[in-house]
Amino acid sequence: MSESTPRRASGISAAVALALVALLAVVIWWTVTTDPSAEWVSPLGTLAAWTVFVPAALVARRIPARYAAAVVLLGSLLVGVAAIAAPPATSNDSARYAWDGIVQKAGISPYAHVPADEALRPLRPSWLFQDAGPDGTCHTNPFPTGTETTSNIPGGSTLCTAINRPTVPTVYPAAAELYFLAVRLIPGSEVGFVAFQLAGLLLSLAVTVALLAFLRRTGRPAHQAVWWGWSPLVAFEAINGAHVDALGTALALAAALLLVGGRTLGSGVAFGAAVATKLIPVISAPALLYRRPVRFVAAATATFAVTYVPYVLASGWAVLGYLPEYLRSEGYDGQDSPRFTLLKLLLPAGWAGPAALVLLLGLALYVWRTTDAARPWDGQVLMVGGTLLIVSPSYPWYALLLLPFVVLSARYEFTAIAPVLALMYLTGAEPYGQLAARLGLGAAVVLLLVAAMVRRRSRQFRPSIT
Repeated sequence: MSESTPRRASGISAAVALALVALLAVVIWWTVTTDPSAEWVSPLGTLAAWTVFVPAALVARRIPARYAAAVVLLGSLLVGVAAIAAPPATSNDSARYAWDGIVQKAGISPYAHVPADEALRPLRPSWLFQDAGPDGTCHTNPFPTGTETTSNIPGGSTLCTAINRPTVPTVYPAAAELYFLAVRLIPGSEVGFVAFQLAGLLLSLAVTVALLAFLRRTGRPAHQAVWWGWSPLVAFEAINGAHVDALGTALALAAALLLVGGRTLGSGVAFGAAVATKLIPVISAPALLYRRPVRFVAAATATFAVTYVPYVLASGWAVLGYLPEYLRSEGYDGQDSPRFTLLKLLLPAGWAGPAALVLLLGLALYVWRTTDAARPWDGQVLMVGGTLLIVSPSYPWYALLLLPFVVLSARYEFTAIAPVLALMYLTGAEPYGQLAARLGLGAAVVLLLVAAMVRRRSRQFRPSIT
């Protein structure tokens, strides 16, 4: 065999990987640009994207090492650009982000007024608010992210807006609000959803670069970063949907990497900022409490508190926003709700919440006791993945927190949780959707158990070095 044969094969592998990621970008572009009122588009596009992504990630393993980082970054950029080709397709959360940023830019606390407050009418841009028609109704879907119509506002008039829950305070923590302000500081009021989508693209690329840097520093292959950089979840939720979870994920990743590098104080600061962005990163904490835990917790707590100082001074206890009521409305009491899907197959609905709490506490204790100081992400992927399976939140963007730890731990089987949550979200509470949720979550659990068994057997039969 000539010397050029392996080189030619490697070149072919790189070309195939790029062709697949280009196809993935086309699928994502088609999904986000097709009329979102067709309910079949998003589920079909999501399935197609994941169907293309998996072989692309596998082929990426054959990319020559000297080209791998560049190919991973190029693919991440292709997928990201495709994702911002249209406004958010399945979520209007970024409409609230934009409004909170616009309000703060005007010098007003986002916790002080609800979006429907007539006192803020002069701040309303046309791409977030429209007047109702002469008959008192909103036009059919005047906003690309969907229309929220409400009439229970002062004066009894009808409000047409892209913002969900326009008559309640914001639910987002202080660091998220600072991010919303930062994104809206430069763009004029006429710049729409693309501002947060571009911010999501930059955050996703920053995470990709951080993963590539760590992989290179530790001698691991760069292609492993595609499980974040090319992921349909990142494209749809971090970039097109522009979910603030991307920022929380980036900060949580920074916390883990800093801690492994021996920088406990910096790790605590990053982790506190992550939790102050979106409370969800707190579930990854048990794996981070192995080195100077008091110092870590103190730094995280102080950072969390500091982010709230300007808002507490401006709004007092109103900074709690809609959070308490949100937790109740989302069904975390274990009653009639889509939460705790798997537990409800085994237990009465009223027992699901307490049972989930017991399981999560047990899982947290196990992760805390078994964390390897050199590999905390093994515990983080187990803690975050286990929480998503037990709670089954049906919001796919919650799984963004999982993916960097999938890359660091090389536990790629945990990626299966992401498309399951996406399909749960897109199919809703219809009977076929509930059935799909149960089958999907059950299949993910089986896959994780099989992968764990295979990994354990491979360690047992690995020849020892004497």
